[in-house]
Amino acid sequence: MAEIEEEVIDLRSDTVTLPTEEMLEAIRNAKLGDDCFREDPTVNMLEEMAADKMGKEAALLVTSGTQANLVSLMSNTKRGDSVILESESHIYWYEVGGLSAIGGLLPIPVKGHLGVMDPEDVEEAIRPKDIHFPETTLICIENTHNRAGGTVVRPEQIRALKEVAEAHNLRLYMDGARIFNAAVALRVDVREFTRHVDNLMFCLSKGLSCPVGSLVVGSEEFIERARRIRKILGGGMRQAGIIAAPGIIALEKMIDRLEEDHINARFLAEGLAKIDGLRVNLKIVQTNIVHVDVSGLKVTSNQFIDELRRRGLLVLPRDRRKIRMVTHRGIERKHIKKALSIVEEAVEEIKRRRENR
Repeated sequence: MAEIEEEVIDLRSDTVTLPTEEMLEAIRNAKLGDDCFREDPTVNMLEEMAADKMGKEAALLVTSGTQANLVSLMSNTKRGDSVILESESHIYWYEVGGLSAIGGLLPIPVKGHLGVMDPEDVEEAIRPKDIHFPETTLICIENTHNRAGGTVVRPEQIRALKEVAEAHNLRLYMDGARIFNAAVALRVDVREFTRHVDNLMFCLSKGLSCPVGSLVVGSEEFIERARRIRKILGGGMRQAGIIAAPGIIALEKMIDRLEEDHINARFLAEGLAKIDGLRVNLKIVQTNIVHVDVSGLKVTSNQFIDELRRRGLLVLPRDRRKIRMVTHRGIERKHIKKALSIVEEAVEEIKRRRENR
């Protein structure tokens, strides 16, 4: 008799979330057309829904969050401009330097607190108008903030940055990959965040459970520029309704369930905090991301990750001392309890090995 393979618990990212059966059925039945001719009715419907949801004039479907950010940065600026962004932001860390390599933009990183830049620090970073300096034209924020631990940039904090932007005639852009997590966490309409930014993007393919896709949202003029930039980057799509169809379901049905991920993340974080040798800052566990400091075990994050992987738990490194766990649809309370059991077992094994040296 063949052995039954034990279930692997995947907490690496909410990007591993699989589409629902309803989404798969919507893909099969989607009405299609050529999106480059703007003739895909399913794409058109999703873009209209996204613009309305965010309180903006128009939206554009793109393939990924990274493409959405690059399209947006290039649509907000011109080559040679400088862009202010938080020093731990996804754009700065994880997008292969595309803003410089392709966009021709100079990043000006500003250190924030829990992912939030101080308006005074932002104002200080704006380059004076001088022939020697690249012109500063854009401020970028990230909400929720990935490397800060899924922390929320609150509407009043965004408003304060918008005041700086307006005072210096700059635009304010939001990488809102997980903006619905922020809205659910604060129990407010997402427009409370979006009303303070000129334009933004959000992902369908993370907690909203879609297999692919992100939306760029802003004014009609901005989206027309973004459409051209998307084409330059090879992002023009044909029968893209197969991507848009699950996106429609996501906006209709998948937002409120994000609270379940937040509850599970808090349960996970509190359990991890009780394990001797691990440290968890519960203050920053605000949505679905949990950072765990493993340095108390005298091992690197990658060494600890290997111990977990051998036991059927997948996580990612945050840096050399910390690991990251992300809850998402498909991860239930039973999986969290099992994950805690695996972590505890791994910690005990590491301690035993250290004592026997």
